Amino acid sequence: MSDRNTLKRNLMIALFAALMAAGAYIRVPIGPVPIVLSTMFVIMAGAVLGPAAGSIATAVHLIMGAVGIPVFAGGSGPAVFAGPTGGYLIAYIPATFICGLISADTDSLKEGLPVRDITAVVAASLLLYAIGVPWLKWRLGIDWGKAFSIGMLPFLIGDAVKAAAVVAIRTALVKRAPELLPNRS
Repeated sequence: MSDRNTLKRNLMIALFAALMAAGAYIRVPIGPVPIVLSTMFVIMAGAVLGPAAGSIATAVHLIMGAVGIPVFAGGSGPAVFAGPTGGYLIAYIPATFICGLISADTDSLKEGLPVRDITAVVAASLLLYAIGVPWLKWRLGIDWGKAFSIGMLPFLIGDAVKAAAVVAIRTALVKRAPELLPNRS
């Protein structure tokens, strides 16, 4: 990788870590799990940067929060990972990775419907729920119905909008400004 590509990749990693942090401040407190914009940037990191660089960006964000930098909606420090939103945070890296892995083929975006990207963002969103909802159930000591009603159902419409935004942004970048994208890895 050339110095220019390395610089571009590292700047994009830093940008996405910062976007995830900023997204935590764009929130709607609706209960133990707030609606945040961070999840959109977690998924977008995989879609734009690829599985490796996207996961690094997400890891940087999580490490910043773990050491006490206020980058999470529910505070900062290691205790946040033990709270009701901890499962969602833990799911960030695998969600970024799976989105990047599935959406790796940019040639499929040159023409037609971005099926791979739609599949990628849906899979990443489902992974966030698959880890976050059981964690929420366990941490709050509630039944499955309550866990789904407070940890998934209120987020479905917003997550569909975020997913559509990720697909639209990635499609536009690939078609109109591929030079802005780092070499995906």
